Amino acid sequence: MTNNKSASTATTQPGDEHRFDKWIALLALIAISGYLVVRFGGHADDSLGPFTLTEWPLITALAGGGLPLVAELTWKLVRREFGSDLLAGISIVTSIVLGEYLAGTLVVLMLSGGEALEAYAMRSASSVLAALARRMPSQAHRKTNETIHDVAVDQVVVGDTLLVFPHEVCPVDGTVLDGHGTMDESFLTGEPYLMPKSSGSTVISGALNGEAALTIRADKLAVDSRYAQIMHVMRAAEERRPRLRRLGDQLGAFYTPLAVGLALLAWGLSGDVHRFLAVLVVATPCPLLIAIPVAIIGSISLAARRGIIIRDPSVLERIETCRTAIFDKTGTLTYGQPALTEIIVGDGVGSLFQVGPMSAELHRELDGRPEKDSRPLSADKALSLIGSVERYSKHPLAAAILNVVRERHLALQDATEVHELPGQGLTGVVAGRRIRITSRGKLVGTESQPTTVDLPPQAAGMECIAIIDDLIPVTLRFRDQPRADGASFVKHLAPNHHFQRVMIVSGDRESEVRYLADLVGIHEVHFSQSPEQKLAIVRAETQRANTVFVGDGINDAPALTIATVGIAFGGSSDITSEAAHAVILDSSLSKVDELLHIGKRLRRIALQSAVGGMLLSLVGMLLAASGHLPPVAGAIAQEVIDLLAVLNALRAARSSGSLTDFGS
Repeated sequence: MTNNKSASTATTQPGDEHRFDKWIALLALIAISGYLVVRFGGHADDSLGPFTLTEWPLITALAGGGLPLVAELTWKLVRREFGSDLLAGISIVTSIVLGEYLAGTLVVLMLSGGEALEAYAMRSASSVLAALARRMPSQAHRKTNETIHDVAVDQVVVGDTLLVFPHEVCPVDGTVLDGHGTMDESFLTGEPYLMPKSSGSTVISGALNGEAALTIRADKLAVDSRYAQIMHVMRAAEERRPRLRRLGDQLGAFYTPLAVGLALLAWGLSGDVHRFLAVLVVATPCPLLIAIPVAIIGSISLAARRGIIIRDPSVLERIETCRTAIFDKTGTLTYGQPALTEIIVGDGVGSLFQVGPMSAELHRELDGRPEKDSRPLSADKALSLIGSVERYSKHPLAAAILNVVRERHLALQDATEVHELPGQGLTGVVAGRRIRITSRGKLVGTESQPTTVDLPPQAAGMECIAIIDDLIPVTLRFRDQPRADGASFVKHLAPNHHFQRVMIVSGDRESEVRYLADLVGIHEVHFSQSPEQKLAIVRAETQRANTVFVGDGINDAPALTIATVGIAFGGSSDITSEAAHAVILDSSLSKVDELLHIGKRLRRIALQSAVGGMLLSLVGMLLAASGHLPPVAGAIAQEVIDLLAVLNALRAARSSGSLTDFGS
């Protein structure tokens, strides 16, 4: 508990320094609304003390919100941190001196609103640990003799017998003692399949149990289990997450000293303090404080309409600068589901279950069969027989077989005597033919039970073996299929988006990763990677160049956090979504391409608005410095510049054409 608390404190500190910004923004908004109501209500000239009724709401906002912001910005000045917000602080003070209270309140609203938005993005990144903790069960079901007691997970000791109910998350790493079912480990290991579990199988903490209850023996304490290790890596990733400069800060870093220097120069050469004030009024960085946020908000809206949720707004500014693309395998470049890819029907040779010489009874049985029963079957006929039995199974590969049966429009027949014994496979009778479906390991011959059926060499991927009439072997092979548009998407990253390197970093096996890499055209692969190893690779690559990491599992969460831009596929895991900067809801590579284009458009439009506005402001500052633009006229000119910058920024919310430029 102590570690979690300290981690939480550490990760929320960055947002605490701006915890009052949202209230300052709300105060400024209320003040501006009050100003408009009084002004257009016919009481604009009424006085109340030293100020008019229209001025009092603005004075309140400047005193309650402007002064704290100015104090904070003064501290930045002491630390020699020059950004666009510093010039905004000077503008607030200048507007008060000039009596331009409305302009000052508008600057307060934009400055505090931007700070609040950034603080929210930082806090949301820290919520990953909370999401990890929510997913992990707080209790385990300890089994003693025939009694079951609920105990806290941290009270589980090595050797305890635990019961994992259907659809529960496994609390610790362990070994199955009793039961037969499946577990979804894909978010943790990168393996794309539901993994069968029976007596002797290992289970890992954080895996989601399937339809059947399992009795397991705890092999590790909760703090030492796989899920706890991922939480530890996640915490370390957040604490070492790099601080990235925003586009407005980069532009403001030279714009602010330029504006202040020009204002001081005008004052020094002319001796007229009003020229100093006029230059700063014109120099108010609204193109940076308003236009860029408007463009970002518009881009967030555009992305949302296209099924892309932006969790960290700064991702839209950074994605165009990324030069290395790193992909997880399962569920990103593949569909994340096993697909039947090959059916090999062998010739019937003897009896699979023959013990010693063939018995006279078996001779008579084989001789008495119709001729068609002993001839090799076609793949479609074999698939029809196997599918007729598999539709009664809950095995993870059954759905893949039935999908092909439907695609080929094969007829399914009634099956009888269907049995699925734990760890032994599936059996049944279809149209008088006996079908047994099991694994290769269950068919390995022994001295007391030799096998006389030849099977093809084992290949990469998954497989199951069907035996028809105890005679004809059928090998069915499965792979996690690559996305149809994967190769064209990878191919277009370099010429269209200036990516210099493309990599796969996966927890899956070498054969599977290389198989996919060859199909999609990626030459740099890392396989069998743990979350810690993924994190190390992504961190090293991010130090060399800005990176985009695309993943969809809990084991990807640390890497998503540490990458320059982390993109999560789908909403199946709240932990992955919390760790990512952007979430692709419908798990499509075309949506990743759209996000790349939205970021590119944002950067172009934001630079047009900000740089264009700054150049126009520079012209105005020169006119003000030369005495041709007094403060009031300068304020009006700045409003016109702001309007032009904002109107241009609004284009980010609209897209008339396609945002995808690769073919599937």
